[in-house]
Amino acid sequence: MPEKYKDDLIKYRLERARECAKDAESDIAEDSLYSAANRLYYAVFNAMRALLANDGMDFRKHSGVISYVRGQYIKTGILDAKYSELIRNAESIRGDCDYKDFYAPEKEDLKKLLPVAKELIVRVEEITAKREG
Repeated sequence: MPEKYKDDLIKYRLERARECAKDAESDIAEDSLYSAANRLYYAVFNAMRALLANDGMDFRKHSGVISYVRGQYIKTGILDAKYSELIRNAESIRGDCDYKDFYAPEKEDLKKLLPVAKELIVRVEEITAKREG
């Protein structure tokens, strides 16, 4: 993939991540917790996909994206281990909202995850900005 397209894709995925985080924040404030859980997960997921674009990689399944980020960024220390827990929790809550009957996400859990998701987005911005330097 030409570098210009790679840069555009990284930028696009980070914009999506920031938008999803903003939506999650609004949804939490409005007690729209199912929507907040979804938006929070996709904020994290889009940030992870920006890292994949940075590396010229992509996967068809969410599990492939997650596995790659954990192996190439978290286990190597490029990203702090706390982001592995963020990914696990955001994915679990979103999955429970989508697939478990009578499941209700806890507002406090989402409120704790949101700032960590925002930190991840900033960290991914820092990592991908190094491409330009």
